[in-house]
Amino acid sequence: MDRIFISGLRVDTVVGVYEWERRIRQTVVLDVEIATDVARAAKTDDIADATDYKAICKRLTEFVRAAEYRLVETLAERCARVVLEEFAVAWVKIRLNKTGALRGARDVGVVIERGDG
Repeated sequence: MDRIFISGLRVDTVVGVYEWERRIRQTVVLDVEIATDVARAAKTDDIADATDYKAICKRLTEFVRAAEYRLVETLAERCARVVLEEFAVAWVKIRLNKTGALRGARDVGVVIERGDG
């Protein structure tokens, strides 16, 4: 199976368990891999035969901006569900990074894979 990737999608959202985190927006960074068959699109060179990664990026941005979860695990799970259910792909891998969440660490986050890939 072929894969499409989106790397470094930065979105501001409300995420965190502490009261001060619930009052501000923090930047999360998403890396997304999607299993799909690109053969038909490559053969026809027609966008109608391709997985629309621009639409996926736009939808995830809208979803994450509107979200208000306590855990990055929940946000990543919901993002995976959006991609699987709304874009009819077989498998998705989400890496969600809450940059600067821990003092002394550049990154902290979660990586999940969902679907049949």
